[in-house]
Parts: sequence; structure tokens; C-alpha cells
Amino acid sequence: MPAFITRRILIAIPTILVIITLAFFMMRIAPGGPFDLERPMPEEIRQNVLAAYGMDQPVWKQYVDYLGGLLRGDLGPSLKFRDKDVADIIAEGFPISATVGLLSMSLAVVIGTLFGAIAALRQNTAADYGVVAFATVGIVIPPFVVGPILALTIGIYLGWLPSGGLDPRSGMTIDRLILPVVTLALPQIAIISRLMRASMIEVIRSNYIRTARAKGLSEPAVIFKHALRSAILPLVSYLGPASAALLTGSIVIEQVFSLPGIGRQFVFAALQRDYTVVMGVVILYASLIIILNLVADLLYAALNPKVKYD
Repeated sequence: MPAFITRRILIAIPTILVIITLAFFMMRIAPGGPFDLERPMPEEIRQNVLAAYGMDQPVWKQYVDYLGGLLRGDLGPSLKFRDKDVADIIAEGFPISATVGLLSMSLAVVIGTLFGAIAALRQNTAADYGVVAFATVGIVIPPFVVGPILALTIGIYLGWLPSGGLDPRSGMTIDRLILPVVTLALPQIAIISRLMRASMIEVIRSNYIRTARAKGLSEPAVIFKHALRSAILPLVSYLGPASAALLTGSIVIEQVFSLPGIGRQFVFAALQRDYTVVMGVVILYASLIIILNLVADLLYAALNPKVKYD
């Protein structure tokens, strides 16, 4: 196991380097720049600003300097927010995105697993058809449609919950998180329930489940001790990249519900050509994907004794 983890880390280093390189040069190729204002500044001032951020150097020199800063743990200053480093911006937005993402994924795993298992065990019944219909609707209707509908109906017309934003005095309260969490969780519930249903049906039709029943094991023992453990293996593989996407924030959800998360900061930075903030979020996202995929592989091996990582 330690050798496997070491290999994955060694593979991750060039992978992140490639991602950083592509993102860096793609941002430079894109039209416009961080200091291209509607009202052009005098050329002398413009050159001084570029020199202050090292952007008067050739692109290859900027790239080398940026990598040198990363090796020192420095993500650089924001090009749009005065007196703010990229690390400060990420530290402000990531906890909000991570909280919403963790709650959404937890809700999706619990409900999606339950729905999928029920549909598989009650195949071709009303429960099965209901879960399949719900999963289809949940996948087809995107969050940017569901979010405004929930905000308008539950938040504004009915007034049961706040329709968005965070209260500066109380911060992230449960009532302000319910609608974003539910909106973000619904597509994941649909996907997980479909994955779980298909996997569970395959498992309960397998020979070792028939053998377990033939030996006289009770149905709950067959389901919970044997079938469920094997059925969740595809789900474990899916949760790695899915969790990374939710943890780094949903652009749509944060925009609809006015949450100052990292996804919203990323969109603003991309539109304003704030190169360093975009790079910081890209590095964060890539690192999370690699880490969570590694965790998913280790969990997969723990649940499946046939898999051995040497």
C-alpha cells in the first residue's frame, strides 16, 4: 500500500505541472488582459503597472517566475483586488463552497443509495418506476433551472426559507444553506440512484448471492452483509471526481443564491482576466481531484478484498 501511494504521488506531480502549464498559457492566449479597462490608462502608467506585477517580461519568464513562486508556496497577488493575495481569496471562498459541497454530497449519497437499493429490490414495481422517473427528471433538468424555481417558490412566494445570500452577522446558518444544498444535491441523487440500482440488480443476480440464500441466511443478512458491500463499489469510483467538483463550488448555485464561494470568484476572475486567481483555483481543483481519486481507490480496495495495491 505505501508503494502504491508513493507511485500515485509521483504521477500526480507531472500531472499537476501539465495542468498548470496549459492553464497558464491558455490564459495568456485569450484576448484581453487584466488591465484592459473601458477607459484606457496612460501608457506610462500602464507600463509601470505591468512592471509591478512582472507582466512586462516575456511569457516564458513569467511562467518560470510563477513556478518558482509555487515552489515557495506563493500563489501570487490578485491582479484585480488590491492588497489581497490569491491564498486569501481562496481562504475566503473555499469554506463556503466546501460546506455546501460536503452537505450536498452527503445528502446525495444517503438518499441516492437508499433509492437505488429500494428500486433494485423492488424491481418492476411502482417503487422501481418511481425511482427511475425521479432519476430521469433529476438528470434532465439542470441546476440552473431548479435553483431559480426553488428560490422563487420556497424563498420568495412562500417565504419559508431565505432565497439566497449570507447574513454577515450570523454567517452560514442552516436555513440559508438548505436551498443551495438541495439544488446541488438533486442531480447527484439522480445519478447515484441509477448507479446503485444497476449495480444492485447485477449483484443480487450473482451466484454467490444465490449461494448465500441457499445456505439459509436471512434476507437482511444477504442484503446488508453481502449484496450492499459489492453494490456500492461503482459508487465509490464515481464519488472521487464528483466530490471534487462539488467541493470547489458550483458556479450556477453560487450565482443563483448569491453565495461568495470559490466558484463565483473563479467566474469573476476569468471574466476580468485575473490570471493568478484563475490559476489558484485550477491548482486547487486539480489537487482535489487527484487526492479524492486516491482516497476512492484506497476505499475501493478496503471494500473489495480481491483488489490489492502492491
